[in-house]
Amino acid sequence: MSDNLPAVEDDDVASEEQIADPDAPERMDLTVVIEKAGPCKRHVRVTVPRADIEAVSSNSVDEMMESAEVPGFRVGHVPEALIRKRFRKELADQVKQKILMQSLEQVSDDEDLEPINVPNLDPEAFEIPDEGDFEYEFDVEVRPEFDLPEYKGLKIERPTRDISDADVDGYIDLVREDYGTLEPVDEPVTPGDFVTVDIVFTHNGETLRKIEELSVRVRPVLRLQDGELDGFDKLMTGASADDVREADLTISLEADNVEMRGETVHAKFTVLDVKRIRLPDLSPEFFERVNATDGDEFRARVRSVLERQVTYQQRQSTRGQVLEQIVESADWDLPEDLVRKQVDNALRREVLEMRQAGFTPREIRARENEMRQKSISTTRRNLKEHFVLDRIAEEENIEVTAADIDGEIQVMAMQAGENPRRVRARLQKSGVIENLEAQVRERKAVDVILEHAKFKDTEMPLTWQTDVEAIDRSICNPISDTTVDDAEEAADSEE
Repeated sequence: MSDNLPAVEDDDVASEEQIADPDAPERMDLTVVIEKAGPCKRHVRVTVPRADIEAVSSNSVDEMMESAEVPGFRVGHVPEALIRKRFRKELADQVKQKILMQSLEQVSDDEDLEPINVPNLDPEAFEIPDEGDFEYEFDVEVRPEFDLPEYKGLKIERPTRDISDADVDGYIDLVREDYGTLEPVDEPVTPGDFVTVDIVFTHNGETLRKIEELSVRVRPVLRLQDGELDGFDKLMTGASADDVREADLTISLEADNVEMRGETVHAKFTVLDVKRIRLPDLSPEFFERVNATDGDEFRARVRSVLERQVTYQQRQSTRGQVLEQIVESADWDLPEDLVRKQVDNALRREVLEMRQAGFTPREIRARENEMRQKSISTTRRNLKEHFVLDRIAEEENIEVTAADIDGEIQVMAMQAGENPRRVRARLQKSGVIENLEAQVRERKAVDVILEHAKFKDTEMPLTWQTDVEAIDRSICNPISDTTVDDAEEAADSEE
């Protein structure tokens, strides 16, 4: 049959897009110039010729003529000249929107930019000229260009631990503390006690922050969001109500308050009272409170939690070694503004992983405060890891399926004792669902690397922390909300 078709000129051949979609707009004859504007940033200049502007304008006028309502004329019969005059501003806005959208889509399809953020583009700053071509420009952050390092055959130390009965007993005591009762004692402070304190932070004699009536566990390290005090247990031991304890500490080098980074501040603790925790008995009433039928089921659940935490620590350790080796050659720079944008995102992802592994809010908060103190360098490294793993995922044709996401949500729902639909809704509402997809994709890439790695097993220490007391307070900034609190409040709001 094709032998009987008449010959056609090349100009008469429709594009593949137009064949697939007859209503698709015709391609513009764009001139696009792309220049490097710094690490992971491109400056794009687009020129739209007058002929394309006129074509878009004519189409917009035709569309408006079909629906415009003008007194004295039937719909669809308003003269073109009147349409152009009466709806001049509406037409100009519509033409500008269409030209920007169509040209940006064409640039995205034609140019190998790989943007990682929405372009820095303000439509209100542009106007289509009455004569001549239309030119606009914008900056866009793109994926870095780098050579993929060798990622197969890496040598990895893999920490392992068989959970013992003593491990289970120790963690049961931690769980009992969550259900314990704080009782005032008329005795000096001992390590592990709770003290209610007023804290005043000063710098060069000026008050930075006052925190009143804060209940704090006496641990070796007191960790805030932008600094930590080592030896807190030694400082407070022996203190009684109305006693004052003072110490100096250093603000994190990556604190939000740039001027205070690395500065020494003075902390004054005024003890208001001392409390000691009384643990509940392992009774039927306690097992009912923790949703267990008896002691055997409770111990089995605790052992399961510890095994998940060992798996998490093992994954984190091996992942860290993998990433350290594959990122070692990643000596390319990342723009500072990109790093700062990703700080909170990195915190959310870490909290999400720890929640999945069954860590308590107290343990998560300690890790979060640690990350906040090193947020810039940690996020810069995490971004490099993400880009390298993403490239490996592309190389290995790794995809994240709906079933993968469903499985993750099922596990999270089971651990939290919630309905999976509620967990999914909360993740979508908070925007964490996208983090979850990226997390699964990176995990699969790490799994590929580990499949080809050479392992040496090492003994893993106990996974839980009892030497750090983390509080959701900053020394320099009057903030008290954290990622952990946000997640908990979001969960409460769903009730």
